Amino acid sequence: MAKSKPDQKLQQGLMAAGVFLALLWGIKAVELISGADLSVLGVQPQTLSGLWGVLFAPLIHGSLSHLAANSVGVLVLGAALFFGYPNSRWRVLGLVWLGSGIGVWLFGRPSQHFGASGVTHGLFFFLFLVSLLRRDKRSIALMMIAFFLFGGMIYSIFPREPGISYESHLSGAIAGVIAALLWWRMDPKPAVKRYDWEDETEQEASNTEAADSDLIGDLWQQAPPGESEQKPQGRE
Repeated sequence: MAKSKPDQKLQQGLMAAGVFLALLWGIKAVELISGADLSVLGVQPQTLSGLWGVLFAPLIHGSLSHLAANSVGVLVLGAALFFGYPNSRWRVLGLVWLGSGIGVWLFGRPSQHFGASGVTHGLFFFLFLVSLLRRDKRSIALMMIAFFLFGGMIYSIFPREPGISYESHLSGAIAGVIAALLWWRMDPKPAVKRYDWEDETEQEASNTEAADSDLIGDLWQQAPPGESEQKPQGRE
């Protein structure tokens, strides 16, 4: 049996997110095997050399547990973006990627900031807000999945632990909100599926109205029973 178009889009979304996730794990494997320290590619706020981190920080993770913690978000939220928003997905991803890094560079604490969590927070807040703006079934369904799995991201944009870059989370969230406001109309809403029984019900209602109209006819213009027309009589 051939796959339906939605199934193909979902498969493509999972594949795109999976390829990026494989890249992250490949980079970490090279780092561990070579013994190199790639944390220098993170964002270092308000330094000229630290600007490179705007591009490369989401690719770098401090440990295997750090990468594992971000992997589910990358896979699920990335697939949701690519599946639900084919026209705006690259713009959203680009704005979230760069916005999370630029925000850290401008306002972050003096440290090395790296990891994909800024991107995942941006995708979560995009999916959340865009569903409220669009209010179609697909957007709401994607938002509900994201909120069920990653609802805690709403709280992680605030300072919690010293070793966690809440600045990256907050910057990504702001970028996601901006992306939703800019491009929520860019993707067409899915067609509303109609069932045969809906058409039959509407046809029956239309036939009933027509029958009632024929039954009434011109009765509304006739005088009520028991009354007869009387011509006005003048005085003699």
